[in-house]
Amino acid sequence: MSDNTFGKMFRVTTWGESHGPALGCVVDGCPPLLPIKAEDLQVYLDQRRPGQSKFTTQRNEPDQVEILSGVMVDEDGLQKTTGTPISLIIENTDQRSKDYSEIKTRYRPGHADYTYDQKYGIRDYRGGGRSSARETAARVAAGGIARKVIPSIKIRSALVQMGPHKIDRNNWSWDEVHNNPFFCPDKEAAVFFESYLDEIRKNGSSVGAVLEVVAENVPVGLGAPLYGKLDQDLASAIMSINAVKGVEIGNGFEAAALTGEENADEMRVGADGAPVFLSNNAGGVLGGISSGAPVVIRFAVKPTSSILTPRKSITRSGEDVEVRTKGRHDPCVGIRAVPVAEAMVACVLADHLLRHRAQIG
Repeated sequence: MSDNTFGKMFRVTTWGESHGPALGCVVDGCPPLLPIKAEDLQVYLDQRRPGQSKFTTQRNEPDQVEILSGVMVDEDGLQKTTGTPISLIIENTDQRSKDYSEIKTRYRPGHADYTYDQKYGIRDYRGGGRSSARETAARVAAGGIARKVIPSIKIRSALVQMGPHKIDRNNWSWDEVHNNPFFCPDKEAAVFFESYLDEIRKNGSSVGAVLEVVAENVPVGLGAPLYGKLDQDLASAIMSINAVKGVEIGNGFEAAALTGEENADEMRVGADGAPVFLSNNAGGVLGGISSGAPVVIRFAVKPTSSILTPRKSITRSGEDVEVRTKGRHDPCVGIRAVPVAEAMVACVLADHLLRHRAQIG
């Protein structure tokens, strides 16, 4: 199976399966002498970790990350990167493969079971193997390293819609994001989401979500036309996350309903002589190159395909069956996509920053 690596200068290769002994990644291209320790990465893994509320899968994984290479202690006793490949490992400790025994030969609707089997002639039915969202733990760890490369850039994300229900943007508060189990910036919406998702969960069903990522203090000049555009790589990275079905930058699809006058981000000279954008419909990217305005990305996550309601499907041998997926699953997988999206954006920005430095020498 190819294509397990992303990035050009800051390269991340993930490995491992949902129900294997461990998973992890190798990060290559990280500059030397950056201060780093496992605890710096763990803070992000703890945000993604399953089983923290009744609204996420109850798989109880500590997700403890260990650094195996690429870091050493200097003469002052500080752990720093060496410039060599950084290898990270996260052990799996709470697999329950027996939960999937009934679907060994059955294709779960909405999953990658059928396509993996057709492409490779083999599939790991125990939780999906490489297609499982469990793989994203390694991405989050890699994102922690990427943030060390771009310390001045602030990356935050929030859930802005659950099912058909949107937040009230007038209530937006970043301080509220970590005060509820949904990473929701609207306190009132978070209260509603609790009762709404609890009913979905009790019915054994699932629901989708829309998330928004904002990266501030992104320097001007990241990205390159025509095939190395910053927004192109951001969209690709976000689309690589499990269950993501749509990505937009800035106004995205809403831009189609605007006039040229409404959509144009007008500019003025600020008090410090630097340009100021009077709006940010472009989402911080113009012509594939960062403008210095906040980079804004939104993406849609589909409902978790693993539900208790029987769905029509077929077996590997071509028989009609109904599939009811047992096990421990997220009623809204979009919740735990928040730290994953931040990690992917961090990796892309780190990669583009290093590419930009190489260009300007």
